[in-house]
Amino acid sequence: METFWLTVVFLLTLFLLLGTGVWVALALMGVALVGMELFTVRPAGDAMITTIWSSASSWALTALPLFIWMGEILFRTRLSEDMFHGLAPWMARLPGRLLHTNVAGCTVFAAISGSSAATVTTIGKMTIPELRKRGYPEHMIIGTLAGAGTLGLMIPPSLILIVYGVTINESISKLFIAGILPGLTLAGLFMGYVALWSFWRRERIPEEPRLPLIERLRRGRHLLPVFGLILAVLGSIYFGFATATEAASFGVVGALLLAWSQGALTRQAFVESLMGAVRTSAMIAFILMGAAFLALAMGFTGLPRALAEWIAALELSPVALIAALTVFYIVLGCFLDGISAVVLTIAVVEPMIRQAGIDTIWFGIFIVVVVETAQITPPIGFNLFVLQGMTGHDIGYIARVSLPFFIIMVLMVALLVAFPELATWLPETMRPGPGGG
Repeated sequence: METFWLTVVFLLTLFLLLGTGVWVALALMGVALVGMELFTVRPAGDAMITTIWSSASSWALTALPLFIWMGEILFRTRLSEDMFHGLAPWMARLPGRLLHTNVAGCTVFAAISGSSAATVTTIGKMTIPELRKRGYPEHMIIGTLAGAGTLGLMIPPSLILIVYGVTINESISKLFIAGILPGLTLAGLFMGYVALWSFWRRERIPEEPRLPLIERLRRGRHLLPVFGLILAVLGSIYFGFATATEAASFGVVGALLLAWSQGALTRQAFVESLMGAVRTSAMIAFILMGAAFLALAMGFTGLPRALAEWIAALELSPVALIAALTVFYIVLGCFLDGISAVVLTIAVVEPMIRQAGIDTIWFGIFIVVVVETAQITPPIGFNLFVLQGMTGHDIGYIARVSLPFFIIMVLMVALLVAFPELATWLPETMRPGPGGG
């Protein structure tokens, strides 16, 4: 009964604070303070100061602002234009033709950004006008962009994987490598859906000129700097040459060189990219501080342990637990952004998955897939708001055309459960980085 009342107090306080518009980080700290004052004898102020400092000074978090800065730099280059012109000749031969540029472009940019919103914005600002001009169906233009934009959370460098790794004390390098195959599989599922749809609606797909191989290779040269940057960042992690933080440093230098080579590295662009990275990094770090304090408060009350014991008493199979967590995170994602959903729940969920014997690397990829669905589910789906601003359509329309891609992401969860090696094989084969990371 004590566990029940603890849960009620925590949830009521949280919903009260979030419902009144308090920042997520401050809401988490407020819930923790209430819990500490009501249910423990430890001084709440001292505990808060110590916990916030230790969580904010984590060395693993260093990679976060660097990867964000890399994406901010590339966001201000001609990257979207170059990627469209480089990808279009190769996509024109596929069923669905240039609709695939949305998926392929988002996949490539996700590998150098880590942000879903940045991925949608960067690719969309070039592909939406081009595809509209060529006569492609509006609902498929927006649907493919909304769905594929979520790959920014999965394909490394992923900001949510960094947050998850820091929160659960797991190797960020291994989490990054674990996200590669599931991310490519999800991109393949999206492209497969586009191809199947185009077979049924061939009359809706405009014809594209067939270019000779030499011309396709000539246009494809625009992609070489981007692929080089991706290989440098992810290859250095996989082969053990660098940690995630060191790879992020390489990425920033590569992004600066790429922007300079395009003539986009002006003083204004440099300052804007730096300030954009500072704002985003500070927001995420603030949320992590609040989550760390909440986890400490809940640990003192014994709530996570009690909930884990209760779940164990239900004797759910790992598959049943994953099914329940899938529904839970999809519902939670309707009201919270991905990072907030992860940091808010992981203190309670971690004992459950460890009790069930679920691999934490695999679970990190699982949680990213289900959090991805939150990006295209109303009322808080962030990709929906981004696309609303870019296209002028209302949220309801964008959510409807995104529904097939939501279903595909749920299918991806089933594939992860059926074939866990999708997420675990590459991390098991990678070489340990400097210092064993």
